[in-house]
Amino acid sequence: MPLRRAPALTRTAESPVTLPTCGVAPVPQPPEPRLQYLRSVPLTLLVAVSLLPSCTPRRETRLEGRTMGSTWHVTVVGRPAAAGLQEKIERRLEEIEQVFSTYREDSEINRFSRFPRTGEEFPVSPDFVAVMRTATRVYEVSGGAWDGTVRALVDLWGFGPLPPRAEPPDPKKVEALLRDVGFDRIEIRPAALVKRVASVSLDLSSIVPGYGVDQVAAILEREGFTDFLVEAGGEVYASGSRRGGGPWRVGIGRPSSDAAADDLYRIAPLHDAALATSGSYREFFVRDGVRYSHHIDPRTGRPLTNGVVSVSVLAPSCTLADGLGTAVMVMGPEAGLSAIAHLPGVEALVVVETKDGRLEGHASKGFRSEPPPS
Repeated sequence: MPLRRAPALTRTAESPVTLPTCGVAPVPQPPEPRLQYLRSVPLTLLVAVSLLPSCTPRRETRLEGRTMGSTWHVTVVGRPAAAGLQEKIERRLEEIEQVFSTYREDSEINRFSRFPRTGEEFPVSPDFVAVMRTATRVYEVSGGAWDGTVRALVDLWGFGPLPPRAEPPDPKKVEALLRDVGFDRIEIRPAALVKRVASVSLDLSSIVPGYGVDQVAAILEREGFTDFLVEAGGEVYASGSRRGGGPWRVGIGRPSSDAAADDLYRIAPLHDAALATSGSYREFFVRDGVRYSHHIDPRTGRPLTNGVVSVSVLAPSCTLADGLGTAVMVMGPEAGLSAIAHLPGVEALVVVETKDGRLEGHASKGFRSEPPPS
């Protein structure tokens, strides 16, 4: 399940040239192994595009950097960014990474995972508590299809920081580790977590990038910006309108292992909402003709076999969208979209690869998108 993602890219409607949010074509670099991700490289290909040129275009300022083993991009519209904004964003993202990185021995999440005692409070930061509360909601809504305690299973299947596997692990080892899985084995208190089972460990990489996006958006709002777009690791939050007017437009990558990084499947309008995309088609291994995806079903301890290759979730917050993307990947289109239908302000697009290699899109009633320009 975990993985490191390549930088998210963008495309403007005026040109087929691949651009980042900033409008300068980057050379994708291998991401640093700092924070594991529970999704694959697919994701959301972003961003600000105007279908018609504006006679009086507003000023646009772009910032970018690296975080969590991937990249981040910010576009603000209407006035120049204040001095020190880049530093504020980088400092906030570094704070989040220090809490949740599974690659840092001294991170808060690693220290909690090593904590050996049950029934005793382990003090945690407000960031940790905030993410855990949203994670609990996703866990409950999905009936356990999302679970942040699958870390040991992810490592066993070769999708963590350890070397990748060439064959499936011993089923007995899977069963043994499955006994330690269960998000409800952790109690959340106002400023602490309590283990109910000493061996339980956490990996929140399927939800933390979205939290980072939300925190950057909060910084921009405090700075007085109303029209902006934030992207980190392929997850997006769009506020207000783009420079040329109208909603921001976000591209969803074509979920195919041989697709180019800028190959779009759909384009979705985005206004005062988040969009997060999860995928299973770039991180896997094949053994005896069977493809083993990096997405682990926490209920079985095994990789997914439901044919889902991509899920894009629109939600009020990127934290929620991020977690739900992974949950719906596991649940499948029917159960996943049924759960989405009961969540206010949440929509989703589920893409399934058929046995003959075709892509079938299954969208919730309110999910709006269009095909990319040919």
